Amino acid sequence: MKIFDSLGLAKADILFPVNSLDLKRWAVIACDQFTSEPEYWERVAGLVGSAPSTFHLIYPEVYLNAPDKESRIKNIKSKMKEYLTGGIFNQAEGIVYVERETAHGWRKGLLLAVDLEKYDYRSQANTLIRATEGTILERIPPRVQIREGASLELPHIMMLIDDPENMVIGPASEHKKDFLPLYDFELMFDSGRIRGYLITRSKAEDEVLSGLSNLADQKKFCQRYNLSPEIPLLLFAVGDGNHSLATAKTIWEKTKAASSNPEELNNSPLRYALVEIVNLHDESLAFEPIHRILFDVKKPLALEDELKAFFRQQIEIRPERSYEDLQRTINNKKKNEQVAGLVSNHGFKSIRFLKPSTNLTAGTIQPFLDKYLSDKKAQSLDYVHGNNSLWQLVKKSENNTGIYLPALDKNHLFPTVILDGALPRKTFSMGEAWEKRFYLEGRKLTNR
Repeated sequence: MKIFDSLGLAKADILFPVNSLDLKRWAVIACDQFTSEPEYWERVAGLVGSAPSTFHLIYPEVYLNAPDKESRIKNIKSKMKEYLTGGIFNQAEGIVYVERETAHGWRKGLLLAVDLEKYDYRSQANTLIRATEGTILERIPPRVQIREGASLELPHIMMLIDDPENMVIGPASEHKKDFLPLYDFELMFDSGRIRGYLITRSKAEDEVLSGLSNLADQKKFCQRYNLSPEIPLLLFAVGDGNHSLATAKTIWEKTKAASSNPEELNNSPLRYALVEIVNLHDESLAFEPIHRILFDVKKPLALEDELKAFFRQQIEIRPERSYEDLQRTINNKKKNEQVAGLVSNHGFKSIRFLKPSTNLTAGTIQPFLDKYLSDKKAQSLDYVHGNNSLWQLVKKSENNTGIYLPALDKNHLFPTVILDGALPRKTFSMGEAWEKRFYLEGRKLTNR
């Protein structure tokens, strides 16, 4: 593993599925998608069957409360060992250039390993690698149980760089015809096509690393954001998969604490996590909102009064004729206006916050939802990707209520994280659920 310490990166030994596999059945969506839609994962199980698949190597979070949780985790770890010795993978050290088809075009990325010593998921972190959103700490222990002692990691983490001149990924795109093709196939359920290439041209690799070094220049960083010289450098912002990265960090810290000689662990596979690096300015990268849904609201018709009381009457609630009208109202709001939507089987309402408590609508309404849930006025709360998914979940019960939220302007992301720290949890999504990273490549977590 070749390490680039100043960049917090390493070129890892990456595992690729052999070409004889049915790759459409091999690759599956990130485990934290469709968490309220078990029917999606039932379709995945039906398509995959017993064929080799990353589905057998991950734990979809829709099943986190399933009674067979322990046996699921045991089977995952057993299947990892089986695949590692069963001729499922080829291995190569290097950087992988990835092209993924989405609704907005072809998203481009680079697969590398990031140094967990340079990452901190706490809100006010000043490390080279930082979370962009608040970390839900209770989501880490179940993931630790799955990753701890596992022999493989499969990346669904996407890391963002703020590179308007495209100095990092641009050289890889320009020279891809000279690289070694690894895969090129259609993902399941009309989720677009994906192509991967191992960067085998040293000049292209040097240009990629040079671009990263330019972004990591402290003086240029401060000039870019008009900062004072002492502000710590932010090179990578976690776009997707922060809880998985936080899990890897937790296990790494536990490993160090248990070691009598931590220096011997410097090259440990557990110090690194495999991620895909994506340019914030990629034209195909669209920021989508993450909506909220309250399940089994005890008194749905009283929810408006609860909102008014919590916000001390500093809100305006207006009826909208349809779900489409509600979306237009929110998406066409004025620049500094904060507007959310109530979506229920009883109608659609827009909510204007007259004295918002934070800079983002998600941050303003989240404390209300947290208190509402802690007061047991609803059974549970979930975070939903996609406008249609929100409406479908609401329609399942007359007591379900959705909270429709606006999208974040992606150009505000880095300055906000640098100056204010991590955004409120589940503030934005990089594309719709089906556009998320699919599990495809892997990396060994043991030296054996």
